[in-house]
Amino acid sequence: MDKNTITKLTNSFNAISQQIPNESIEFWYARDIMTALGYDRWENFSKVIEKASIACETAGGDVSNHFRGVTKMVSIGSGAERPVNDVMLTRYACYLIAQNGDPRKEAIAFAQTYFAVQTRKQELIEERIRLHKRLQARQKLTASETELSRNIYERGVDDKGFARIRSRGDAALFGGNTTAQMKKKLGTPTNRPLADFLPTVTIAAKNLATEITNHNVRQNDIQGESSITGEHEQNNTSVRNMLGERGIKPEELPPEEDIKKLERRVKSAEKKLIKGSELPKEGENNDE
Repeated sequence: MDKNTITKLTNSFNAISQQIPNESIEFWYARDIMTALGYDRWENFSKVIEKASIACETAGGDVSNHFRGVTKMVSIGSGAERPVNDVMLTRYACYLIAQNGDPRKEAIAFAQTYFAVQTRKQELIEERIRLHKRLQARQKLTASETELSRNIYERGVDDKGFARIRSRGDAALFGGNTTAQMKKKLGTPTNRPLADFLPTVTIAAKNLATEITNHNVRQNDIQGESSITGEHEQNNTSVRNMLGERGIKPEELPPEEDIKKLERRVKSAEKKLIKGSELPKEGENNDE
């Protein structure tokens, strides 16, 4: 997502924000957010709101403090109006809606960060988008490696064998450097996964190679540690060659922030978001 797109989307979301009179609390109307997020039908968007409400309750939030039903009058032409149902949404509610929205929509990816950032400074939004992408990439790699572990266990390979296969794959991806050698090269803890300290592009590369291995192991019913190792090495070599064509050498990229620290920071920010964006109790204002 380029800077021009981020600027355009920032202005769009800023323009539809609302402010409760005499309060420092901002909110958005669901029907405005629906359009900004690229949804055309209220029936479809209301399902996303329902999922977000459940997520709010699961996280310990008071749903009524973040999702508040209202009735609005809208013009239907010739000076006539009719009532429609709408929902007042706090910043946290909008954040949860973005988390449960269609990830294929570019506005959804932007909104996941926009509503997580208390201030709307563009540079902070850009930074959070980068951090969020890295977290998503790491979660995908965890899922694909878990699947690989299950696939090879079913084919007679134990946990030690899985570690050997993954290390040989890393050596193919990192130009001959094994997992242990890369940890030493990057100065990362020996008892932590290497991927927790890799940049997003390298995490994505490892995930792509692992997904290909999973596919071929299942598709071709590859059996035994030796055969699966060969498959995984070949896939990592192919991904490395692809990166090389774009001038990227994975072993030369500097390490990034510990992903665990990043996760804690994101969770801490989410807790602050819950506490800092609640609507006043119903009856405390007479504007709706």
